[in-house]
Amino acid sequence: MGDGIPARGSLRSRAAAAVSALTLRQISAILPPERAWGLWASRQIVATIMDVFGPSLAGASVEPVDCVLPDGRRVVGEWVRGAGVENAHSVVYFLHGSGFALCSPRTHRRLTAWLSRLTGLSVFCIDYRLAPRYRFPTAADDVRAGWDWLVTSCGVAPESIVLAGDSAGGHLAVDLLLQPDVAAAHPAALVLFSPLVDLTFSLAAKVEQRRTDPAIRAADAARLVGLYSRGLDPAHPRLKLDVAGGPALPPTLIQAGGAEMLVEDARSLAEDIRAAGGDCELQVWPNQVHVFQALPRLSPEAAKAMAYAARFMANALAANVVHAGKAG
Repeated sequence: MGDGIPARGSLRSRAAAAVSALTLRQISAILPPERAWGLWASRQIVATIMDVFGPSLAGASVEPVDCVLPDGRRVVGEWVRGAGVENAHSVVYFLHGSGFALCSPRTHRRLTAWLSRLTGLSVFCIDYRLAPRYRFPTAADDVRAGWDWLVTSCGVAPESIVLAGDSAGGHLAVDLLLQPDVAAAHPAALVLFSPLVDLTFSLAAKVEQRRTDPAIRAADAARLVGLYSRGLDPAHPRLKLDVAGGPALPPTLIQAGGAEMLVEDARSLAEDIRAAGGDCELQVWPNQVHVFQALPRLSPEAAKAMAYAARFMANALAANVVHAGKAG
């Protein structure tokens, strides 16, 4: 494959996927997300995995954010800066994954700090409210409030923002970009790690017929996401996102793992972005698990994928500066 993507995953990453299939996949099948204890246990397991197998936090700084916009909307999150990173004109707005119910800026802090260190940019990670206490569209509304805060209160120009996210954060990112006023003044680029697009998991179920995901079954993942969307028509336009029929999205990079069930979501999203007139680069990394970029101690490929993502962001921001200079 091109862009330094190997034809086969490393022995360590393949071994990690095999162990996960024997452990994490089995555990996720018996933890009921509808029960408080099951959800609590799932949150603890994911947080532990992210901490134990994530990148180093050495030298990173964290600045909590808790403010209220003039219209009363509350914005909660954190600025994360890698070692040596100072405030910069451009920023990364990161939307963490979680199935809308599990994670937080804290669980993703190692990933956002690494992203900050690689890009030299400050990363703002929104702490959107989680299901089941807060259901659709709360998370999406919190993400929009974070965008408005960056652009208005912080004075960051949209073209100086890179929007990034993983898993369910990918769905939230695309939902944000399909909103007309955001589409009219969109960020410099969109970078997604293992994005979740199909909330019914029908695409994932088809993948599952060919091979099993090392981390979770499609039916179990659907139950988790159902905590956010239960009782709603799956065809709701902010759940079933019409990317192909919407505005062109900014230059996009999508990275997915070849071993995960959401690989078909990534392919479908890439096709729809191109159909709408946007530029999208899709990378499928063989034998990699869901959001492998967050687990460099399990997957040596994580460092290569993150380095490529950082270059993609830098190139997109630089292209915007050149374009602005010509326009001026």
